[in-house]
Amino acid sequence: MSKPNTKNEVIEAAQTERAALEKLLTTLTPDQMTQPNVIGEWAIKDVLAHLIEWEQMVMKWYQTGLRGKVPAVPSEEYNWGQLPQLNHAIYLKHRDRSLAEIQKEFKSSNKKIMKMIESIPEKELFTRGQYTWTKNNLLAAYFVSATSSHYRWARAEIRKKVKSEK
Repeated sequence: MSKPNTKNEVIEAAQTERAALEKLLTTLTPDQMTQPNVIGEWAIKDVLAHLIEWEQMVMKWYQTGLRGKVPAVPSEEYNWGQLPQLNHAIYLKHRDRSLAEIQKEFKSSNKKIMKMIESIPEKELFTRGQYTWTKNNLLAAYFVSATSSHYRWARAEIRKKVKSEK
């Protein structure tokens, strides 16, 4: 799939990739969703928690930017060169949560990020340097990364694990 160049393409890509991920998830049992070692030690539910956390982070960055402030991106504790450490911290934060709790938040977080994307003017999504925190990147790139690109990655990793078990 090519990089989205319009707001509608950002939305369509997110919806398409999310639907494909959700379709795959419906084929899995709760036991499959909670078995470790899908990606490293992560279970599928941990992959979903990872997606939730990144959706939440991007929404928080955007809301902070709207207030004229500069958020710590990607986080207060980690820089872009420390993504493996950040992702491990996300795993540790969520690993003891129940599958049911994560599944519920997986749905609600997606609704929130999609509503947020829909509310952002196209010009804002596709103007470089719109916010100090985005530097020379497009705001759209952050939302694409947290939605369609991340959903596609998760689906591929989960599918790989499911195939290896057959």
